[in-house]
Amino acid sequence: MKKILLFSLSSLLFLSSCVSKKEFIALEEKQKETQDLLNSATVKLNACLEDRASATARAKALEEQIVDLRKSNDNLQILSAKGASNVEKTLESIKEKDLKITRLQDALTKKDSVTLALVTSLKREVGINDPDIEVNVEKGVVFISIADKLLFKSGSYNVTSRAKEVLAKVAKVVNSKPDFEAMVEGHTDNVSYRKEPLLDNWDLSVKRSTSIIRVLQELGVNPKQLIAAGRAEFVPLVDNDTAENRAKNRRTRIVVLPKIDQFYDMIEKEMKNLSAGN
Repeated sequence: MKKILLFSLSSLLFLSSCVSKKEFIALEEKQKETQDLLNSATVKLNACLEDRASATARAKALEEQIVDLRKSNDNLQILSAKGASNVEKTLESIKEKDLKITRLQDALTKKDSVTLALVTSLKREVGINDPDIEVNVEKGVVFISIADKLLFKSGSYNVTSRAKEVLAKVAKVVNSKPDFEAMVEGHTDNVSYRKEPLLDNWDLSVKRSTSIIRVLQELGVNPKQLIAAGRAEFVPLVDNDTAENRAKNRRTRIVVLPKIDQFYDMIEKEMKNLSAGN
């Protein structure tokens, strides 16, 4: 009966790990897609700015031509009604393109502002003087990296009291931003781990992630904002060739993900409008 129970627990943990890994991969793909969209938007924006400058120069020249033509009755007769209409249409087109570019710039600026505000808030709450806690931005994503020695004892997935102090600060920031999600990533070194009921470093990394998530939930974080993920030993910061380096690789990353789909939707919509205008 004991063997059956242990087998069931191991299977459950294995399945949880698989699900967390799939969710993580899906989030990574979504992040790459949105990053590619931002890169495309930036390229499109630069092209539009160049088009606007060229069109503005042409419009200015046309306006000067109109002024010169109107100085002379003879020249006024040369300027046909059709020509004047074309000039007015050109000016109106430039105004419409300016409006679209402004809206696109606003969307990109708002996204950057959200990221900057989040980093500032996290650094203020969590603190930046502790070498074992790092707040940074990577590929447009804000994350907190916490060394395992602050979170767990060696080979354990029970959260320490010191960790709860740090996580309380993280929870305060996440609680203040209900439109954000927090993905907790567990990372291990390459030393093989097996301690019933856990089978390997995959199990350990996910178990540590879920342990932290439970603490954040106890601290009042909405569980709908939390995502569990384990990376085992497969995303090291440095080579696992010394004890010091292995300690660096044993860490937990809390990736803070603003729900900025509305910004991306706005960018995508304006890109389509610009393409249609061209």
